[in-house]
Amino acid sequence: MIRDNLPALQIVVPLVTAPLLILLRRRGLVTAFVLLATWITFGISLALLHQVLTDGPFAYALGGWAAPWGIEYRVDLLSGFVLVLVSGIGAFVCTYSPLSVALEVPYRTYGSFYAMFMLCLTGLLGITITGDMFNVFVFLEVSALSSYVLISMGSDRRALPAAYRYLIMGTIGATFILIGVGLLYMMTGTLNMADMAGRLDSVEHTRTVIAAFGFLTVGIALKMALFPLHLWLPNAYAYSPSVVSAFIAATSTKVSVYLLIRVFLTVFGVEYAFRDMPLVYVVMPLALIGIVSGSLVAVFQNNVKRMLAYSSIAQVGYMVLGISMASVTGLTGGIVHLFNHGLMKGALFLAMGAIFYRAGSVHIDDLKGIGKRMPVTTAVFVVGGLGLIGVPLTVGFISKWYLVSAALQQGLWWVALIILFSSLLALIYVWRVVEVAYFEAPPEGREAVDEVPLSMLVPMSALAAATVVFGINTEFTAGVARAAAEMLLGVGG
Repeated sequence: MIRDNLPALQIVVPLVTAPLLILLRRRGLVTAFVLLATWITFGISLALLHQVLTDGPFAYALGGWAAPWGIEYRVDLLSGFVLVLVSGIGAFVCTYSPLSVALEVPYRTYGSFYAMFMLCLTGLLGITITGDMFNVFVFLEVSALSSYVLISMGSDRRALPAAYRYLIMGTIGATFILIGVGLLYMMTGTLNMADMAGRLDSVEHTRTVIAAFGFLTVGIALKMALFPLHLWLPNAYAYSPSVVSAFIAATSTKVSVYLLIRVFLTVFGVEYAFRDMPLVYVVMPLALIGIVSGSLVAVFQNNVKRMLAYSSIAQVGYMVLGISMASVTGLTGGIVHLFNHGLMKGALFLAMGAIFYRAGSVHIDDLKGIGKRMPVTTAVFVVGGLGLIGVPLTVGFISKWYLVSAALQQGLWWVALIILFSSLLALIYVWRVVEVAYFEAPPEGREAVDEVPLSMLVPMSALAAATVVFGINTEFTAGVARAAAEMLLGVGG
């Protein structure tokens, strides 16, 4: 039955589509295949999450080889939740993409661009669904290598140096992760996450396992751009094609945060990660510094994509902060913000892509008066910006509510104040764009711009609407996040 093979199809559909896109010559055929594949992939992820919510976690043995001898795909509440985010963003971004890609990517590389896009999607989904540590590394490299190519295709000449910096730092991070996986395999004799977690109890305090823990922590922190290992991110987001910025900003770092949760809480366990190892004294300060410094630097950026990139560094800090509290409320905040930030940042970058499509620039001085000429696009940006600030009735408010509640439950009132202070900084950098767009007249002599076509308006408006819908009705997002947090921490009810 198809239902029994959905975990494999989650990877097979985008993976098989990638080489087909290179063979197709006509742009229309490439677009049709991409849209079909991404929406099927999204449908599969929804079906997998529904199956988890109905029947509980389940595993899929590839080739009929049972774990730990074979590779296992495992779907639980957390992985199902992230699969829906990644595949959903992929589907909406691809629906938005044809006109934007036609403008920013050379015609001769159209098929290759989408092939790399599908490989990146495959890698991110693979990291999320696999239950095998070495398989994580393989999918990590699939997504990373395709990301480097996608970023380098930007029309700005600074895209190549940005891709090269990402390649160097990403390779270092991947090497650290591979060393960590190798050390764990040396001590446990297995690569299956669940089996490895059971075998670590007897060797967890050896130097080898402690070294593996350190390598994995640093490698994953580099991949998710945790301060101060974030230097690859600003240029990668700012100078890549608009579609790539939107997709990577909404998914890539989120999957890395997912991997951090999976390694800390599934493989090593909460007792080891947060009590035996003094991780909280390292990760929480870095998260807080990242929240403040990322928001501060964002205030002074004149390139709006670069502003949003520094904002992403701060948002990663929020997620890691929730994880570092090692409580149900804190972890719920981290997980729900992982999902919520994907929606917000996807909408914001797609809005900037639309503005670039019409105005040819995302520099803040070139956005004067854009709110009257592109009202829907600007409204999408405003809604996403309100989410970043954490205004009530948006998803950002829900995330920060959980994080502030978790901080106050642990008596960390100063952490709550830092979260509120960073929200004020977000208000400043979002207001800079709003002020220019709505309250300043366009410069004389500038060519008039119009609203983008419906094919671009509908996907980004849908993401903006989702930031409000899930900000009002939190039963799905916060409910799943809390249930996942309780499962990971081993807390009943």
